[in-house]
Amino acid sequence: MAALCRDCAHPLAALPASKRCPRCASPRIVSHPDLDRLSLAHLDCDAFYATVEKRDDPRLQGKPVIVGGGRRGVVAACCYMARTHGIHSAMPMFQALKRCPDAVVIRPDMDKYRAVGAQVRALMGEVTPLVEPLSVDEAFLDLSGTEALHGGSPARTLVRLVQRIEEEVGVTASVGLSYNKFLAKVASDLDKPCGFAVIGRAEATGFLAGQPVGLLWGVGKVLRRRLERDGIATIGQMSTMPEAALIKRYGTIGHRLALFARGEDDRRVEPSSPAKSLSSETTFEDDIADPQALARVLWRLSEKVAKRLKQKGLAGGTVSLKLKTADFRLRTRSRQLAHPTQLADVIYRAALPLLEREADGTRFRLLGVGAAKLGDDTGADPPDLADPDSTRRVGVERAMDSVRAKFGDGAIVKGRGWSGDR
Repeated sequence: MAALCRDCAHPLAALPASKRCPRCASPRIVSHPDLDRLSLAHLDCDAFYATVEKRDDPRLQGKPVIVGGGRRGVVAACCYMARTHGIHSAMPMFQALKRCPDAVVIRPDMDKYRAVGAQVRALMGEVTPLVEPLSVDEAFLDLSGTEALHGGSPARTLVRLVQRIEEEVGVTASVGLSYNKFLAKVASDLDKPCGFAVIGRAEATGFLAGQPVGLLWGVGKVLRRRLERDGIATIGQMSTMPEAALIKRYGTIGHRLALFARGEDDRRVEPSSPAKSLSSETTFEDDIADPQALARVLWRLSEKVAKRLKQKGLAGGTVSLKLKTADFRLRTRSRQLAHPTQLADVIYRAALPLLEREADGTRFRLLGVGAAKLGDDTGADPPDLADPDSTRRVGVERAMDSVRAKFGDGAIVKGRGWSGDR
């Protein structure tokens, strides 16, 4: 059975009797019959946001850290120490602080996390061009045919990659290695943090049989409850059902459920998968009903979305508005644009009428705005003959961008975004 030291990347013909690496004496050895033959991986950074914050502030070491909004917000991420208190992502902040009053709460800094994520992505790109990002801190990698290039198996290359990420970026990561994307992603969660887990063909169906149906990709809370009501609580139970019966009962997703339940997944790693949308949202410390106050927040969020579009060279063809009421009811509205845009002014002007129709005295706890139907920025924001003043507004925004590039985002603020607490 092939084995590999995860500390020095020393390959072994078999797991030593001492269960320690003969070269460095590390007990961190991964072994599997297919270790040298599998090449599809999922790499996921460990507690990414919280780890970045601990990296940047040594005073946080040894403390439970929560990254998220204020008392009205939710947990965006938390370190493993905080997780021992039962805290998890998407938990309301008041519940998290009730479970762990001593936790250090840090507001998310998405620009920083995206920058660190880009560093990790660049290191991934050095080992294979076939990298498919799933989020800022995780991606699929296909290392087929890279053995000669890197002087070793894909597993060994992945061990070295994780070492580089920790040494050069300062965050840790876990790896799942398998023969398809679904199982690679499942494997990456099996041994966190700093994990390296392998699922081969021989044990795939046996491993899946006892797992809950919620483990299947695409099975959220609603579908999971429906499956359980139908008497399907485990993947093993699902694997015995005819695919035609699953499609008839659950629609087109039934085909994917049948494949996954058998450990099958023919999706390729797609390195060029573009982002479908960009958005920014905020949860208020206190519910807001005042239309002018909401509009000020809308402008600031529009600026954040526009900044990201410009950084990525993208433009959006649709603007969307997201509102959550005080009683947690979600409202979403959208508007198609005449031309793709990457300008905050255009995003704001498109979203403002949508907001004004909803701001009828209702108290809101959350506001968000986004751009969808993304494409490159070629041809974005052309002169509008029906609105001669648009050229001036475009010029003003470009000038503001130049000032901010030199002196920082706070160097210049447009009046519509100003408030006394800014």
